[in-house]
Amino acid sequence: MKYSIMKFIIKCPLLSQIPWERVNWKTSVFLTIINVLAVTAVPLYLWHYGISFFQAGLFFFFYLATGFSITLGYHRLFSHLSFKAKAPVKFFTLFFGACAFENSALDWASDHRKHHKHVDHDDDPYDITKGFFWAHIGWLLFKLSPELPMDNVADLRRDKLVMWQYRWCIPLAFIVGFGVPAFLGLLWGGYVGALGGFLLAGVFRVFAVQHSTFFINSLCHTLGKQPYSTRCSARDSTLLAFFTFGEGYHNYHHEFQHDYRNGVKRTNFDPTKWIIWTLGKIGLVSNLRRVSNEKVLLKENLLREGNLLREEDLLKKESEKKARKIRRQKTK
Repeated sequence: MKYSIMKFIIKCPLLSQIPWERVNWKTSVFLTIINVLAVTAVPLYLWHYGISFFQAGLFFFFYLATGFSITLGYHRLFSHLSFKAKAPVKFFTLFFGACAFENSALDWASDHRKHHKHVDHDDDPYDITKGFFWAHIGWLLFKLSPELPMDNVADLRRDKLVMWQYRWCIPLAFIVGFGVPAFLGLLWGGYVGALGGFLLAGVFRVFAVQHSTFFINSLCHTLGKQPYSTRCSARDSTLLAFFTFGEGYHNYHHEFQHDYRNGVKRTNFDPTKWIIWTLGKIGLVSNLRRVSNEKVLLKENLLREGNLLREEDLLKKESEKKARKIRRQKTK
């Protein structure tokens, strides 16, 4: 049997190109199962049993709790230190952040800090120059280079809650992320309810939250505008902001990474920013870091003027080229 499988792999052109010795097997198997179940078992469950208000509510609670734990906690708090948080906020984001199955806050922050330091270069963990698939999910499935040391999170190692989550991340993820929704579904609707809780608030919610994060690494480095900087591939996308809890304004974020806001303008859809601001008003977070409006406007104006100058230069060169062509025709 094993020989037959290897023979099939060798003969299949697509499979033979996969660097099997570099596959990150644990992560690859888990993500494959999640994605396959999300597009097969979940639709089948909905087709046969539908969805109750309880199951919908359970899904949205876990979706919002884990999604905002990544954007507010893992990203803006722990990776960028864009504000200070009291223990309840830290605990909530670490507890439900684990259930997103995006690794511990310590690992996540280390990778993300490397991304900002080495963006679009080899040491960027999800380097878009290696291709859309690599930036989206490939970097998790394969380990093509040796792991860089986690020497950029010394500050987080001093945080007892962060280290507690680092030690217990995987048990937390499975027990709370899958076990609790299934148990609550069992109490609500028996075994069918348990299956629904596992598939909807568990599997499909993980699928949705993970791809929300993955799209920032891929689409937000591919599509959108660059109103603040052209130094890297990061782009702003209002459309993606609606699917990523406000994280779509990625060009601004890469230029001003320590600002607690990703959507800096009042009209920008950034619910993570609104929650941080609200938590600040009730005293659960403090020291919100923000770039001055003058500095933001200056960046926009400088880039706009630079683009206009480049456009004028191109038009001037095109005009000179046409003039030379006309002169040549007249001399013939």
